[in-house]
Amino acid sequence: MSNDSFRAGLVAIAGRPNAGKSTLLNALIGEKLAITAPQPQTTRTSVQGALTGPDFQIVFVDTPGIHKSDTLFNRRMMEIVRSSLEGRDLVLFVADASKPVGPEDEQAASALARAEKKLLILNKIDRVADKRLLLPLIEHYSKVVPFLEAVPVSARTGEGLDRLKQLIVNNLPLSPPLFPDDYLTDQPLRFIAAEIIRESILRTAREEVPHAVAILIDEWEEKPNLTRIAATIHVERPGQKTILIGKGGQSLKKIGSEARVKIEELLGHKVFLSLFVKVRPKWRDDPEFLDSIDWRAMVGKE
Repeated sequence: MSNDSFRAGLVAIAGRPNAGKSTLLNALIGEKLAITAPQPQTTRTSVQGALTGPDFQIVFVDTPGIHKSDTLFNRRMMEIVRSSLEGRDLVLFVADASKPVGPEDEQAASALARAEKKLLILNKIDRVADKRLLLPLIEHYSKVVPFLEAVPVSARTGEGLDRLKQLIVNNLPLSPPLFPDDYLTDQPLRFIAAEIIRESILRTAREEVPHAVAILIDEWEEKPNLTRIAATIHVERPGQKTILIGKGGQSLKKIGSEARVKIEELLGHKVFLSLFVKVRPKWRDDPEFLDSIDWRAMVGKE
């Protein structure tokens, strides 16, 4: 590769909860780096993923959805969003093309006002039968904050992603790679495993339980062709614990089985996974506990 024509840079992915930011990241990278679920606010921290080609390296930074901060946990998520937008070479604002623009969408878009270069990504266009309806959305968002361009895509089907990748590369600075060619993500394996467990909960549990859940990896023991993992699922109320465990432990067993299969795919060998459920009232307002579940606290523990 010739460094005089190589482009590289940091690209933040921002937007409202449930706009499909994590699905877009996974689709662009071609690997599952961020968990996805039907519930909003699935992403709780910044997730970094790199896509390296012959003449470019895009380092994406996925962020939590821009939302109202009503707990210490939510305020920390919004701090992550703000810090993730600072000093980026490009910002992608992801909006749900299948929904009208509301006041909260306008507020989220205006949070990008200080970003120098930004693209409007209208995601989920596979849900829009009449594509002429996209134009009013583009005009509406463009009145809130100026975008370089609007790009209709479907992260689920892949429509528009090739054009988006090329636009991103075109807007990156001439620069040598920021990371080695084989670099994929900054997330430690412990954190990814915890997120896989949380994703299984999101896809199994209903109502208020998913947002009251935090996962802490207690043990991580690697042996030849086997990794033993013990994790505690923290919830806020006894009723949530009852729901997660289920009748005769069936719900917890299903969560553990689904998570184990995905972690085995990640590690490439057999995994023995033990799950426990513990009630920890108001953990979302406990700074010490929030520090313990931050992925940065897990670096170097594999």
